[in-house]
Amino acid sequence: MSRQPFIRPMSKTTWYMRRGRYKVYMLREMTSLLVGAYTVLTIIALAALAADSPGRWDNFLAAQQGPAMVALHGFALLYFLFYQTFPWFKLAPKAMPVQVGEKKLPGSYIVIGHYLIWAVLSTFIFWLAGVF
Repeated sequence: MSRQPFIRPMSKTTWYMRRGRYKVYMLREMTSLLVGAYTVLTIIALAALAADSPGRWDNFLAAQQGPAMVALHGFALLYFLFYQTFPWFKLAPKAMPVQVGEKKLPGSYIVIGHYLIWAVLSTFIFWLAGVF
C-alpha cells in the first residue's frame, strides 16, 4: 500500500498575490530592475562624458531635465527609500546587536545612529558637489 502525500495546489504565476508579505517581497525584489536601469543610465552618462564633443554631454544633461526623466528619478527615489533603505535600517539592530557591558543597546539607538550617519554623509557629499 503506497501513500501519496498531500501537495497543496499553488499557482506558478500569482502565488505572491495571496499574502501582503509576499507582495512586499516581490516589490522589493523588483527594485533590481530599477538598479539595472540606473546602471544603463550611468553607462550612457559615462559614454557621453568621455566623448570628444562637449555637445554630447550637454544633450545628455538636457535629456535628464525633461518631465519624464524627472518623474522617473522621483519615482525611483521613493521606491528605493521605501523598499530598500528604510527596511535595511530597520533590520540593522538584528544584524549587528551592540552589547554594552551586560546589556544590549536598544535597537532604536542603532537605527537612529544609522540615520544620523546617513544624514552626515549625505550633507558631506552635497557639500563636495557644491550644493551647499
